[in-house]
Amino acid sequence: MSPELLAAASAPLHAVLRPAGPEAASIASLAGVLFAGGAVLFAAVLVLLAVALRGPRPVRAARWVLGGGVALPAVLLSALLAWSAARSRPLAAPTPPGALVVGITARMWWWELRYRDPASGREVITANELRLPVGRPVHLGLTSADVIHSVWLPSLAGKMDLVPGRVNRLLLSVDAPGVHRGACAEYCGTQHARMALHVVAQAPQEFDAWLARQARPAEPPATPLLAHGRRLFGAARCGACHALREDTAEPPGRPPLRRADDAAGGPDLTHVGARLHLGAGVLRNDAAAMRAWIADVQAHKPGARMPSFAHLEPGELEPLAAYLAQLR
Repeated sequence: MSPELLAAASAPLHAVLRPAGPEAASIASLAGVLFAGGAVLFAAVLVLLAVALRGPRPVRAARWVLGGGVALPAVLLSALLAWSAARSRPLAAPTPPGALVVGITARMWWWELRYRDPASGREVITANELRLPVGRPVHLGLTSADVIHSVWLPSLAGKMDLVPGRVNRLLLSVDAPGVHRGACAEYCGTQHARMALHVVAQAPQEFDAWLARQARPAEPPATPLLAHGRRLFGAARCGACHALREDTAEPPGRPPLRRADDAAGGPDLTHVGARLHLGAGVLRNDAAAMRAWIADVQAHKPGARMPSFAHLEPGELEPLAAYLAQLR
């Protein structure tokens, strides 16, 4: 994990009025006009109130009904409708050629992301962290595996629902490298508020290198401590819920693991150590956080579908956490 990404991850991440891409700029400009128009109308109402408080005046009902009730809304709302339709046209534009296509499946309470490795054609599966190349249009295919969710990336795009059995689309691009925080914007249960989606924008060559690394299987354990952690991963049946892609040739006696194409109960952990956070934004990812997360998930994210493993002895917890933390 680079120092630049760590520094970016510490910066303020919600930025509705600081757009970082053309789609977000369209939304921000529309919001600015609405705010300005609302301020003007509010000021006009205050002026009328001040005039009315100065004393009784004769009221011509027809003038107020036709002027304030018909002409003013017709002119202002029609102009706003025409301008907003023209300004927001890029949001509904067809997906341009060469766009990066990413599938996002919302789950309770985390995000599954699927890319396609252009070199091997393999599907690359990760979780809770959307990595994108700067300057390239991105097509997000959005669906849900359980209830209705809604993805909101304040500095990059608007909100879009993720509905079971349906695929919605969101088109966006990013102007510069950085980290942006997204969230689920549709109440989806106990941990709705702790369902963050971090967007990491990288230079195209850095993104290509990251995607190539993600397509590779997990590195085999390089030390006895890590080898012990790998054995504990199988013995604790972590593979009942989590995929971990390894080379197909496995030594005799090694406990079997799920493959990436199995029905997902939890996030794919093949490269979990390379992510900025654990638990969909709950903890900053490092070795200490990995130990804390495994030992007592429910203390950090009550209601999460992963059980706590507080029953593990320190001699088991340490190597298991070390093994997962080095999966980059």
